[in-house]
Amino acid sequence: MHQQILTLLRISFITVMATFIFSLGAVGGYLGRDYIINNRPNNDQAKNFALYWEAWNHVKQQFYGDIPSDKIATYGAIKGTMATLNDPYTMFIEPEPAAQEKAHLEGQFGGIGAYLRKDDASGQVLLDPMPGQPADQAGIKKDDVLLAVDQKALTKTTSLDEVVNLVRGQIGTKVVLTIERDGKSLEVTVTRAAIEKPSVQWRILEEAPSIGYIQLNSFTERSNRELNKAFDDLAEKGAKSYIFDLRGNGGGLLESAVDVGSQFLEKGIILREDRKNEGEKTYDVRNGGKALTEPLVLLIDGGTASASEIVGGALQDYKRATLIGQKSFGKGSVQLIYDLADKSRIHVTVAKWFTPNGNKIDGIGLKPDIEVPITEDDRKNNRDPQLARAISFLQDGK
Repeated sequence: MHQQILTLLRISFITVMATFIFSLGAVGGYLGRDYIINNRPNNDQAKNFALYWEAWNHVKQQFYGDIPSDKIATYGAIKGTMATLNDPYTMFIEPEPAAQEKAHLEGQFGGIGAYLRKDDASGQVLLDPMPGQPADQAGIKKDDVLLAVDQKALTKTTSLDEVVNLVRGQIGTKVVLTIERDGKSLEVTVTRAAIEKPSVQWRILEEAPSIGYIQLNSFTERSNRELNKAFDDLAEKGAKSYIFDLRGNGGGLLESAVDVGSQFLEKGIILREDRKNEGEKTYDVRNGGKALTEPLVLLIDGGTASASEIVGGALQDYKRATLIGQKSFGKGSVQLIYDLADKSRIHVTVAKWFTPNGNKIDGIGLKPDIEVPITEDDRKNNRDPQLARAISFLQDGK
């Protein structure tokens, strides 16, 4: 399948946060295509790779310790080869996180339809079923204690992410939950279904009833449809201007980025792409935008990356929006995504993208028109000076 996409791997995002104050490190988002390929090495490649087997066979014969499985060794070899490219965005992704990435970009996943939370005191994982979803239909009740998933017992050290990975799976498959209720243990079988994960949240601001606030968490296949609903609802409730919050949004689908940017622009292009040996390609604004003239503020910060920067760069170049906040991350390289035989994936950098005016984003980021930092004291006291500045800008025009 051929589909241009720009992906954000949040797992890699979190892993490398320690390197920067608020960076995406190994991956902040991708421009690329989905491909399924079945390439075999030619004779020269096989000959050159014989050195690897020579070395590895020595290790297998002499190493004083446990030898990993062939799959683990293969994964390690691929990762090591990727590392020689010195490109943080060219990477190998094992099947489980690859499936999570795909589900995230589709805006849905196979799950049981229940919220999970961990009790800090006891370390127990508690369930809270969503009304009408599979867990609710199977008889799960609020505050049931989850003891095991498919006979795999949970411990105090089992993280919520690990539990989520156990509970999620292919749509239509069954998962057996061992729960504790009223001191008794019982097993409940739940059939996984498609659980939609909204990417857009919106509301009329109480302190400014003429301003519609929209937060986009990621660019998924469903984002533009959700945005259409948001604009319709906010306009009906009296919104005359908008605050579009892309803080902490590390990216998503390229097609979604073009659609989202087109909500605010009548004409022009959204981005330029420069691919090796292919020249420049542009992505035009699409018809049907619902907020073409209303005053607009875009909130950005160091977590705003990739697809978010595509939208922000276009709106800033065309002077359609005022950017408020802090400098964005700076992710502007293009990757191809290859789906491999065992459902793992590789991402390969093949090009760079630029704003409509030709401004480079990669390694630079977007500079806000009005810079407003957030301090640790602000966070501790639940203050949002960036949102407050956006409100005052829309109300006062400066």
